[in-house]
Amino acid sequence: MEYESISTSEELRQFCDELADAPVIGFDTEFVSEDRYRPQLCLIQVAAGDRLAIIDPLAMESTDPFWDLLIQPGRTVIAHAAREESRFCYQFTGKPIAGLFDTQLAAGFSGMEFPISLGNLVHRLTGKTLTKGESRTNWRHRPLSTDQLRYALQDVTDLQPMYRMQLDAIKQLDREQWLVEETEIRQQKVIEQETTENWRRVSGCTGMTPRQLEIIRHLWRWRDKRAEAQDRPVRRVMRDDLMVELAKRGSSDVKKIRSIRGMDWRGYSSNYDDISAAIQAAIEVPDEDLPRRTRRSRSVISPMLSQFLSTSLACISRQNKLAPSIVGNADDVKEVLGYELDPKEGDQVPSLLTGWRGEIVGKTFRKLLSGQAAIRVANVRQEQPLEFFDLD
Repeated sequence: MEYESISTSEELRQFCDELADAPVIGFDTEFVSEDRYRPQLCLIQVAAGDRLAIIDPLAMESTDPFWDLLIQPGRTVIAHAAREESRFCYQFTGKPIAGLFDTQLAAGFSGMEFPISLGNLVHRLTGKTLTKGESRTNWRHRPLSTDQLRYALQDVTDLQPMYRMQLDAIKQLDREQWLVEETEIRQQKVIEQETTENWRRVSGCTGMTPRQLEIIRHLWRWRDKRAEAQDRPVRRVMRDDLMVELAKRGSSDVKKIRSIRGMDWRGYSSNYDDISAAIQAAIEVPDEDLPRRTRRSRSVISPMLSQFLSTSLACISRQNKLAPSIVGNADDVKEVLGYELDPKEGDQVPSLLTGWRGEIVGKTFRKLLSGQAAIRVANVRQEQPLEFFDLD
């Protein structure tokens, strides 16, 4: 397998200049994330036309020219399960990937399962079998062996032919705009995760009082800042359960902080004053500025009806050659039931009632809930035996 090896900033700039007019670029990344604040980018594999290349980020000062190339409109950028690739692009440029075509996402829009691994997708579409021998590679290690580099390259060698096959299938189903819409939604979610304080995702904070939530928020900020400074995973700075316990105690007294089981670990001893200061700052926040509790799930609304609509969601999806998991889940169904049967002031329109999901699922759900449509067994011998029909 012939490929270009790019290990200097000048080589990367020249390579990107040469790809400036490429209509299609496929790429993948290898990274290490388990011991860092942010995943460490270790390798970029690129396929464009008949060119294959491996970019070594660890050997150069900056990979900015490559990411700047990906945000320029006018081309298709192919990647598989591109959430982390989208995250890298935003971190380096502050913008999403332009013209992104995610082969995993496209599979879900053309009747295949979602999520589907790259190996399974390659086999389904091309008949090839990808090797798995280097799946536990330490991508920070240098030099990488020939086998490791070939393993990395196989993640991009089939992206362009798969893209052409998938694009034909998407066009036949008239779902190009749906795929574009969903790709934008998912990239925007990545950006929101990067730009939003995600303190509400601390495990165990559901049901807390506003004051306790404020303590969680201040502790989250302290933990995040310290993790970034030390380049460590946030939960290695402080576990979620300890943050929750500190918030429940609601005291900035260092003696009470130290008395919590787990907080007597020597790694915390030098941080007691900072932790105390964060809690005290939260205690001093005026009541009117405290965060509101998140709205609880509306599970009280007819569990039987919720189960029926969840089954209907799967039926509608499969009838339309869509992977049900890409359309929605049980929580999305509950949102629809709450919105339609128990509306509250300030409710946002549920995702199943908007965009392409609204076209496929929302219209049928509303007909079912209003008694204008029904479901019946059409053919017990079919893989999909149920069908929906309008009532006169």
